[in-house]
Amino acid sequence: MDSATKYILSLRAVRERATLVGEAAKAGKLSHFDFHEKKMDDVADFVTSIIIRDYGSGRISTIPPHGRWQHIEAGGVPRVKDLLETWRKAGCDDKELCRRVIDLFFVSVLVDAGAGDTWRYTEPHTDKVYERSEGIAIASLHMFTSNAFTTSKDTTIPRVDTAGLQSLTAEALAEGFQSSERNAMVGVASRAALLRSLGQSLSAQQHVFGPDGRPGNIVDHVLRDSQDNKADLHAFWDTLQELLIPIWPKDRTLVAGQPVGDAWPLSTLERQANSDDPTAKIQPFHKLSQWLTYSLLVPFERILGIQWLNADSLTALAEYRNGGLFVDLGALTLKPEALERGCAASGQNLPLFDANDDVIVEWRAMTVALCDMVHEKVLQRIPDEHLTIAQVLEAGTWKSGRELAAQKRPETKSSPILIKSDGTLF
Repeated sequence: MDSATKYILSLRAVRERATLVGEAAKAGKLSHFDFHEKKMDDVADFVTSIIIRDYGSGRISTIPPHGRWQHIEAGGVPRVKDLLETWRKAGCDDKELCRRVIDLFFVSVLVDAGAGDTWRYTEPHTDKVYERSEGIAIASLHMFTSNAFTTSKDTTIPRVDTAGLQSLTAEALAEGFQSSERNAMVGVASRAALLRSLGQSLSAQQHVFGPDGRPGNIVDHVLRDSQDNKADLHAFWDTLQELLIPIWPKDRTLVAGQPVGDAWPLSTLERQANSDDPTAKIQPFHKLSQWLTYSLLVPFERILGIQWLNADSLTALAEYRNGGLFVDLGALTLKPEALERGCAASGQNLPLFDANDDVIVEWRAMTVALCDMVHEKVLQRIPDEHLTIAQVLEAGTWKSGRELAAQKRPETKSSPILIKSDGTLF
């Protein structure tokens, strides 16, 4: 793999390229959006107010990092905690506890790419109904505990492995997620195909995931390379990218014939490019890979006490909740021609675009850049606390985007810009 391709796969490239797009925005040189920088103080004020409302000045340090753990425990039900206690009583040591949670989080995150505006999940043996990320999280938990992702006959050990993933059908996933004609989740077939591809990739990485291709075996890999209970995020990221890049749909961007995952050509970067670098016009995001990384760091920290070095290299997630925040509060507005095209595609007053449309790529790049700006402004507003970007995502931008969507579009709670998704990107 050449150096240019390696760069596009890196976390550094996500932030550096988004920063270039942010600079273009300040100069009024975006292709599809107008940036209203004065509105950024309003955004920061709103995000800060949500953080203070939910955590107060005395509990801000307790904000968890953005991760899957919280979604699985939606509704205030300590599902992960209860599982850990059950497994401990059955004799599991901490390494095996962490392996099991990693198994769960792998599948739970990788199927979490937008459920659609109407899908709902009713938790078994309760009358509780969940939607969107929380619904997907809880559904995946129940599938995991019923051994839906393994072919192992030992039902006392819930796990995920390559054989179970490669045999997963769209019908089985639809049943597990209660998806039907009357309660349709978007992209079920694509999600099932993604997990089957994950199974194949796990099998090809036996030096990390073992002969059974178990995601949780990455625990042993990390511990072998750690020193004094410290592990390097960059090395962890490279391991995950080696696993994940082959699983994404094959119609995505290629560099020198190599797939580069969630990375897309962007006209704003192309206009700034002044080199022969074939990747100069490409904006990487690696959203699901970063979402998975954020989620996996947490069990390593909570169960094994691992301290992650360079964790601040991770960026904001370029998805519709974080991005919708800036549109709903007026910091970003679509140019008239883009708005007209999007509304013509949707047939309504909310614009609709394909996920790889230049409009969406530019919006996502601005999401990364503007979340960094908001992070700095929130730190100024709460000077006695040092909130990480992971904490601001969890308690601030993502939650703020969701709450604004519910206020402004209560019937659907949708994003202010609609995206055609196949269930493998958002």
